[in-house]
Amino acid sequence: MGRLITTDAPGKTRQQLRRTVAEALRRLSRKPTFDDEAKDLAALIVFALHGIADTVDQTIAAWEKRDYWLKAERFREQWRWLDPLADELSAVIYEERWEDLPPVLARLMPHFSDIKVKKLTRSPDLWRGAYQRFRQ
Repeated sequence: MGRLITTDAPGKTRQQLRRTVAEALRRLSRKPTFDDEAKDLAALIVFALHGIADTVDQTIAAWEKRDYWLKAERFREQWRWLDPLADELSAVIYEERWEDLPPVLARLMPHFSDIKVKKLTRSPDLWRGAYQRFRQ
C-alpha cells in the first residue's frame, strides 16, 4: 500500500484561517457603524478561531504520537491564548453584548499582527449569514 499524502495539512489550514481572521479584523476596524455585516464578521471570527483550535489539536496529537512531547508542549503553550479568547468572543456575540466587542477584538489583534493584509481576498459570501449560523 502506498503512502497517504494529505493535501489539507493542519498547518496550511491554520494559516488560511489566520488569514481569514486577519481580514475580518481589518474589515471590522474600518466599519464606521455596527451593522448586520459586522455581526456576521464577528461570528466568522469565532468559527475561524475554533477551526484554528482544531488544527492545533491535530498537530499536537501527531507530535505526541511520535513522542515529541517537548515540541508538543511548546506548541500548546504558544496557542494557549486561543480557547479563552474564542470563548469570550462567543459569549459576547451570543449574549449580544456588542459594546464589549471592541476590547475583545483589540486583544485578538496582536495574535494576527504578523499577517500582512495588502489586499482583501476573502469574498463576502464567506461571512454572509454567519451570525445566523452562530445563533443556531
